[in-house]
Formats: sequence, C-alpha cells, structure tokens
Amino acid sequence: MRPGDHLRELRNRLGVTTRAVEELSRKIALDRGNSEFYISNAWLTQLENKDSVPSIYKLFSLAVIYRTKIADLFSIFDIDLGEVVRYQMDMPLQNTHLAEMEAPDPDKVINFPVRFDRGFSVDKTNLLSRMVEVWGEVPISLIQRLDVRHCQYGYVGLDDYSMSPLLRPGSFVQIDPQIRRVPSSSWRTELDRPIYFLELRDSYACSWCEVIGGRVTLIPHPLSGCAVRQYAYPDDAEIIGQVTGVAMRLSAAAEVAREDATPKLTRQF
Repeated sequence: MRPGDHLRELRNRLGVTTRAVEELSRKIALDRGNSEFYISNAWLTQLENKDSVPSIYKLFSLAVIYRTKIADLFSIFDIDLGEVVRYQMDMPLQNTHLAEMEAPDPDKVINFPVRFDRGFSVDKTNLLSRMVEVWGEVPISLIQRLDVRHCQYGYVGLDDYSMSPLLRPGSFVQIDPQIRRVPSSSWRTELDRPIYFLELRDSYACSWCEVIGGRVTLIPHPLSGCAVRQYAYPDDAEIIGQVTGVAMRLSAAAEVAREDATPKLTRQF
C-alpha cells in the first residue's frame, strides 16, 4: 500500500473525517504555538491521494489524532527507527563519547535467556549457547524496567589511546554513575585501580584519575604514550562515574577497525 492509503485506512478505521482532523490539529497547533502542527483539510486530502511526505510536526499531530505510535507512522514511509542503533554501531566516531542504548519501540521483543542450565558454573569460561537452556522472546520494555545497575554506557574513541592496552580504542564501557568519588588509597596492580569516565568542556575521557584540591589529573596507561592532563575540578571536568564493565576487541587493532569497522563490530557485538 502507498503511504497515503495507509493513512486513509487509519483515519477511516477511527471514523474520523478530514474536517475533524483539521479541527483537532488546529487545537494542537494553538496549544504548541506553532502553525506547523496544523493540518488543513486540503493538505490531508493531498497527502492521502499523492506521494507526499509530511513534516515531523504534522506527523506528530497525526500520531496524536490517529492514536498511534509515531514510530509506526515512520514505518509507513519506510523509516525503521529500530535501525538507528545499528547505524550508530556501524559508524563509530573518533572521539570518546557517551552511548545511549535505548530501544525506540519498547513493545518489540528480543531473544533473551529465560532459563539457564543448572549445571553451568559462573566461575568457568563457557559458551553462552551452552549456558542457556531456554531462549525466549522478552519485551524490550521489561529489560528496560529492570535497570538493575542504573548504568550508563560509553564508547572509547578510535583515536583515544589513553588506557591502551588495558582498554583498546573502540571499546564499549559500562559506567556506574553512583560511584563518582576517587579514593586516595593505593592499588596493588593496574587491574585493581578504578577507571573513570569524565565529561570535559568539549569532549569526554576515560582514564585513571586523581583529585587533589581543585584539580583533577587524568593519568593514562604508562604504555599508551599519552600525556598526563590536568583540569580544574569540577569546573572544567566532571566525573560521570566509575567504569565497571567493558566490551573490548581482542583480536584486531584499532587501525583495522578504522579500515573495516562495520563487519568486525557486527561480529564482535
């Protein structure tokens, strides 16, 4: 079906006339103080009968009036909002940044382990496929509501070697925003020393750090070849949280990721 035919079918199913759409959209436009939300009878008739594409404002009004999700209206015009995350993964940026991992449609389902094999041990390395006894379809909204750790996620840019080789460029990190205080105690090994994700004035950073007085020092891994950096704290640098987990490439260097990021990221994650 053409997009216009889909929209006409939605309207007819609700028993709403084009005149009614016009009046209802007028209320939305007045409430929003923006005439772009207004849908005239003539414009809607043209949209239904010709291959036209509505603006995001009119699409908003149609979603309200037709009692449907705006994501479903996008799909009528062959735009799948679920592809946003895939394209973000396929197009890695050079700079370190926060990564939002939200599902645009919480009513969709994903394959998720619903029962684990009782015989597997979390202490031993194993294949996930052998650890899971039953896979099932679980609503994305359920996974979102769990929010067990209240974590954020960050991405270490392909040009960010601050923590390499401990954290390679192109790694995804899990951040616990509840842990923002940097302890002053010493650590036995570099693996014991906490890593923090920081927001700077014009960028992000992932590094060891020390806070002394009103200064925070970003300490790179000694093998990285990067320089120590200092910022006024918290004016020029803010600690978002401590890194508590990492998804990292082990078999390929960052240079390979630059040349062919798409297939390798797909296989890795």
